[in-house]
Amino acid sequence: MPHARNRNPSPIPEVTWDTGLKEMNETWKGAIACLGVAVFFVMTIGIIYWQVVDQPNKNWILRGTYSGLIWERRTHSLVIQTLTEDNTYVEIDVGNVGNPDIEVPFVRNLCWLNKTEFCYTWDSVAEVKISLEVNEETETECYSMTWTPVHCHVELKDCFSMTNVSWYGGASVRGQTWPINDQNATMKPFIVSDLKDNPSGYGSALERYFLGSSGVAVLVSPDIPLQLGVESRQQFCLQSLPSMERLPLQYTVCVAQNVKAAHQEAVQQLSQHSRELPNMKALWLPFWKLLTNVDSGPKVERELRTFSNRLRRHQLGEGVISLNEHSTNLLSDMDHDYLNSRKRGMSKRLTRDLPLVKLLNISISLSPFLGVDTTQFHTSLMDGSEAYWLSLPSAPQGQLIPVMSQWQGRYCVKLNITNPGAVSWFLDGVGSLQAHLGMEYIMLEGGEGNLFEEQALRVPHALGGDKYISLLADLATKIGDSTIMTAGTRSSHKPLFVRMTPLQSDWSPMGLKGIIPSLLHHTLLGYNFLIPDAVGGSLSGDLVTDEELFIRWLEIAAFLPVISFHTPPWVCGEDRVLNLTKIYITKHQRDVVPLIEKYAVEWQMTGNPIYRPMWWLSPSDPMTFTINDQFLIGDEVLVAPVVEKAAVQRDIYLPDGGFQWQDSRNAQVFDGGTFLQDYSVPLEEVAIFLRRS
Repeated sequence: MPHARNRNPSPIPEVTWDTGLKEMNETWKGAIACLGVAVFFVMTIGIIYWQVVDQPNKNWILRGTYSGLIWERRTHSLVIQTLTEDNTYVEIDVGNVGNPDIEVPFVRNLCWLNKTEFCYTWDSVAEVKISLEVNEETETECYSMTWTPVHCHVELKDCFSMTNVSWYGGASVRGQTWPINDQNATMKPFIVSDLKDNPSGYGSALERYFLGSSGVAVLVSPDIPLQLGVESRQQFCLQSLPSMERLPLQYTVCVAQNVKAAHQEAVQQLSQHSRELPNMKALWLPFWKLLTNVDSGPKVERELRTFSNRLRRHQLGEGVISLNEHSTNLLSDMDHDYLNSRKRGMSKRLTRDLPLVKLLNISISLSPFLGVDTTQFHTSLMDGSEAYWLSLPSAPQGQLIPVMSQWQGRYCVKLNITNPGAVSWFLDGVGSLQAHLGMEYIMLEGGEGNLFEEQALRVPHALGGDKYISLLADLATKIGDSTIMTAGTRSSHKPLFVRMTPLQSDWSPMGLKGIIPSLLHHTLLGYNFLIPDAVGGSLSGDLVTDEELFIRWLEIAAFLPVISFHTPPWVCGEDRVLNLTKIYITKHQRDVVPLIEKYAVEWQMTGNPIYRPMWWLSPSDPMTFTINDQFLIGDEVLVAPVVEKAAVQRDIYLPDGGFQWQDSRNAQVFDGGTFLQDYSVPLEEVAIFLRRS
């Protein structure tokens, strides 16, 4: 059987071309896949490195002509700097929005089509919109910032750094400081309260305006509920209130060449109203507090007559005798008794005596409160005018129930100032008093606080925040231009006087040392026409017995708009106190009032304060930013009183502005920018320097 031969004797196996190409493709696919993974891994590492390590800490968000807004991603801060980055205007910490532990690039502008706007949604918590407006004429730039919660019950909080910036403005506090950097205040509603009842609260004057020495102004929206907290030498913080309405946090930051220019720009934005002057006659008259504790109108009248005769006997000239609300009510009751007796043909003594009250120049005190034990209140309930008082319905459509509160130790109701009928009723009562008592000046007290918020009640929309005080200022304006308010907010343009917060009778920042910081605070916010606290302080209600304190206080008061007294000079000390009182009253009338009248015209036209801080004449000089014991009247008089006990010399800084200063006592002339160390100021003198070109 034959043997079959192999057709391919070669030992190499036979391979087709299709099989080889398939095996080669699989190999390349694996290599390419590995390369892709490697490239992706490298790109991921690169992106992470760029975001965490290599990405710049600063990202420019908006650029103006002079300044720009920068995002500091590591500190979660918005920073406004000059374009050359050589000057920082303000640093705003917004790190509490979202998760502060997560770095946010904050560079994705959702409003990228508009170079003057920036929009961003932050961590699904809040939306921010920032718009830039440039004023080429004044060389100022304003950044309007609006933070809006994405969800309900979100608290928004922005904090403004005090590093290298002295801040001014905001609200009066007990122990006023200038600047506010040394203040401490826990986060609380930013509304006016009565500092006598609430020493840790915010007092009058109050405006939603803060000014920084770096040339920055912060103006907060007036109609949105707001809280404010101050951490001494660290920062002050604005915080929104959580609510179902998703209320925004809204403010504008303006930057300018210096602090003076920033303030002048802010003034134009703060009030669009024309400015009106109060009755300037009041500046010429000292105010004397009548200290009496009597229980009837005739006794008040007798005390008035006795006090008036004593002023005349001591040759203290014409003045205004101020009555508290209790004495005012007693006189008012006497007036009603007098009218009733005239109808019955009785009491000739009342007929004879009442006109003597009208011959005196008196100031009365009124408030929007009415005791619940009075006939007037019960009558209002009977005749259906319970809506005249702040009330809440007992049910959605139920009867109005007046809200009770306490005022000067009595249970009271408070005038519903949103009710036109109630306002007319109050004004009729004031008119009746003016007709029968003949008083020209009226002190309107009790506008501070929010009655509903204090009692955790639902607040009517028309009376949220400080709206009651604003409406009370409107009512005061209707009474006349001789009306004195104890609180001021958004009313600096009105023809009214504002009384400064009562002070302690001592040398502390809550006493004598608080006068000048409080003066500068009020006038910066536009409240130039002040009734300062009485010489020696009146918070305790006691008479001042420290003769040196009385004299040093008097020396400051002589240069304020009005001199007021609680302690009569013949009670405190020897005859020299009485003689000095006469001298300084005369000096006030002869030298100070004409200056105030001159610069009041400038205030009307420009909004520039009458009383000015040292930086007004040298706005780029850091030495002037923290001087809290000197002040200017206009641009021409510098007042440097002594505020330390037993001191007969003090340090004085004369601001530089290309001019000289002359000591009014010895005619000695000094260049601007001079620091006078241990300058002699004896007890009965005050250092006054006059500007010389």
